[in-house]
Amino acid sequence: MRTVFFLITCLLGVTTLHAQTNLETGGRVAPLSDKGIRLIGAASFVAFEFEGTDCQLTLASVDDYPHHNYVSLELDGTYLGRIRIEPGRPAPYSVAVTKSGRHRLVVYKATEAQNGFVDFLGTTAKIVAPGKAKKRKRIEFIGDSITCGMGNDESALPCGSGEWYDQHNAYWSYAPITARALHADFLLSSVSGMGMYRNWNTENSESEIMPEVYGKLALRESDTRPFDATFQPDVVTICLGTNDLSAGDGKKPRTPFDAKQFTDNYIAFIKMLQQRYPKAQIVLLSSPMLNGERHATLMAALDTIQAAFPTGTLRRFTFQPMEPKGCGYHPSKEDDQKMASELTPFLKKLLDEK
Repeated sequence: MRTVFFLITCLLGVTTLHAQTNLETGGRVAPLSDKGIRLIGAASFVAFEFEGTDCQLTLASVDDYPHHNYVSLELDGTYLGRIRIEPGRPAPYSVAVTKSGRHRLVVYKATEAQNGFVDFLGTTAKIVAPGKAKKRKRIEFIGDSITCGMGNDESALPCGSGEWYDQHNAYWSYAPITARALHADFLLSSVSGMGMYRNWNTENSESEIMPEVYGKLALRESDTRPFDATFQPDVVTICLGTNDLSAGDGKKPRTPFDAKQFTDNYIAFIKMLQQRYPKAQIVLLSSPMLNGERHATLMAALDTIQAAFPTGTLRRFTFQPMEPKGCGYHPSKEDDQKMASELTPFLKKLLDEK
């Protein structure tokens, strides 16, 4: 019989049980010295099984300056909603559990790495040892704001109001939706506005790009913590290029798209991934936010990239054209679900081959 130990502490007036064991984590996360978990990347999560109806979480929004974050909750496979985590001292957040018995709760970070972190500092729930986990396939999704779930959730505030990330919900990004449909473990490595050789409104000399930050745990060049390769995916998808081809805000001068720099960076990035994940199948995704000439330009660049590797090494997937209905010309929740419905059968076939 496995024994579960707890450390009882009083945290700023909130009595909390910190589980030393039986916490499951996923995505870009980091352990804290007090047995807590720091959620860093979009859709990173902490999960646990518990008994009863008492479930209060202690959470904190942490960054270099005070601001809020969001988490999304899933109880027994059912989405409960998104919670705003206020800055400052850690605070209690109650989870509505109406039925007694055994439950599984997953706390997902709805915002992304550049919004700072959400610290999970404990729960009043009576955590129990999980059942034996089945071996599942693994997928990593690399991308920008589309993959982060930016602009897809207006449940709290409509587009154009609040902070730029108030409509973020990584839980409803096409990536986690696809992974859930495939019953696969997943990891998001995504940053809004980021590109392969330049970003939405900046050139590479002005800001860091995905190849420069991917190996950093917090997807920031200033972060000294490496992103280790413990998570070995069966499939890696890359959805980048939207920002490289963007015209920016239309005010700041923008140089013409450099196809050679884009493809050179992309090829080098793939080679790095192949060394990191020698058994993974890599899939290049189109951008649902590009159409017309820009879509054709991206497709031509992906042709060049694919031709730089032996036949069959890389796979391609093209989303159907869409007019995104989310905030800031991003996919809405419904758009994300449509994207997932297109991508899921394609990835299922790849996973079945492995």
